[in-house]
Amino acid sequence: MVPTADTATTLGARAHARSQAGAHVVSQPTIPASAAVDLPDGVASDDVIFEETLGAGAYSTHRLPRGARLRLLDADGDGCVALMLHRADAPVERLNVADTVKVQWQAYLGPGAALLSGMGRVLATFVDDTSARHDALCGASIASDNAARYGDGTVSGPTPSARDRLLLGLAKWGLGRRDLPPAITLFKGVQVAPDGALTFDGDARPQRHVTLRAEMDLIVTLANCPHRLDPRPTYVCSPVRATAWSAPPTAPDDPLRTASPEVLRAFQNTEALLHEEGVR
Repeated sequence: MVPTADTATTLGARAHARSQAGAHVVSQPTIPASAAVDLPDGVASDDVIFEETLGAGAYSTHRLPRGARLRLLDADGDGCVALMLHRADAPVERLNVADTVKVQWQAYLGPGAALLSGMGRVLATFVDDTSARHDALCGASIASDNAARYGDGTVSGPTPSARDRLLLGLAKWGLGRRDLPPAITLFKGVQVAPDGALTFDGDARPQRHVTLRAEMDLIVTLANCPHRLDPRPTYVCSPVRATAWSAPPTAPDDPLRTASPEVLRAFQNTEALLHEEGVR
């Protein structure tokens, strides 16, 4: 009998690997997705597309069909999720944070906000948001930030940056640096003071969640890493659980669709594209 800790041989490595069955770590997907528990009210287990818990420094990327919902749950209240969206069938169209802010006349995103592409279309909407504390100003953390604060900013090290982890996710779809514009950060807020200074709002707020609705087929990429303005000298980021499930697309009379003339036009632009593609 080969000890499971002996990985110097093929048999020992196999025994060790098999001994890990049933073990749980901070960052891991739920397999199968239908085994997910603590689902939102009305969501059947068979409708779950994926579920994954992202620990500190973890990233995730998935394809999300039109109408699907994605809930991000920050149970311990100290998560910080960088979010990037790409149109699945044409990734050249992606989240444009500047247009998202400009078109909605609002830099502080919250419940009902739409996330827009640079082509004037809606990629996703915040259909539920108990956090209402997000950052559309600073972008994802970068390696030099982390090297200065933690002593290491390498993507494979103990304190990776959100931008580098997002790039790892995008690489799975054949995308690279030129495909990654500034991201939105969820669960940590930044506000502009009267003198123009940026004020970081990073206090822990447990049991907050955000639910997004996909307004077209999307590639969703997430990275759970400390905010670039987080002043703490240690790499702190609590686990965030991402759960996605199938749901109907936006109805013509949905109040979020008609929230403002600008958002309505963005939805109409999206619907015109879907009509051209024969999507109903």
